[in-house]
Amino acid sequence: MIDTSRYPKIIRDGLWRNNQAFVALLGLCPLLAVSNTVVNSLGLGLATTAALVFSNVIVSLIRNYVATEIRLPVFVLIIASNVTVIDLLMNAYFHDLYKILGIFIPLIVTNCAIIGRAEAFASKHPVDRAFMDGLFIGLGFTLALVMLGALREAIGTGALLNRAELMFGEIARNWTLSVFSEYDGFLLAILPPGAFIGLGLLIALKNVIDARAKAKASGKRTPARSDSKLDSPVHES
Repeated sequence: MIDTSRYPKIIRDGLWRNNQAFVALLGLCPLLAVSNTVVNSLGLGLATTAALVFSNVIVSLIRNYVATEIRLPVFVLIIASNVTVIDLLMNAYFHDLYKILGIFIPLIVTNCAIIGRAEAFASKHPVDRAFMDGLFIGLGFTLALVMLGALREAIGTGALLNRAELMFGEIARNWTLSVFSEYDGFLLAILPPGAFIGLGLLIALKNVIDARAKAKASGKRTPARSDSKLDSPVHES
């Protein structure tokens, strides 16, 4: 019988507490390289999620049949096979987006998050939990990519969902949203330095949210709002 009692923890860890981009800081090279638009970010995020799910499930299925000494080469072979299939499917069905993402699709093989989850989780848990872990770790990574992509695209071009048809077909050709009217864009945001700055801001925002949630849970004021020195009465000598 499948034990679903651990699913909520797996979901929270994957999406937020152990987010591979914001907390573990894994897979940052593709995250920083292609996150200049929402569509590019979503495409790479979903491809990474698919690789995580299939790799985790297969590793969990064979975990009792692979010798400890050769487990890592076997895991890499499984991940490489999955990524090759995903690479071919994207080339076939999302060819224009595939050309934009370029080398970063096959480079999913080297994403430390995938081999890390295979080793740390899938090789030690049954298939249902390995599937949930792969799915929500992947969705958490996709969430980070899309947030960074939206931030960079909005600041860099003043719009969102540019070229959405690459992902959703001709029906999405007019989905582009204007965020700032009469805005010429800020080039730095869509260049590599903008990726580092944007990721830093998002990590800082997550840390602030976590700190406030922790302080609220413990019945204390958050460090960011305490300002104890400013709020405390002044004692004149």
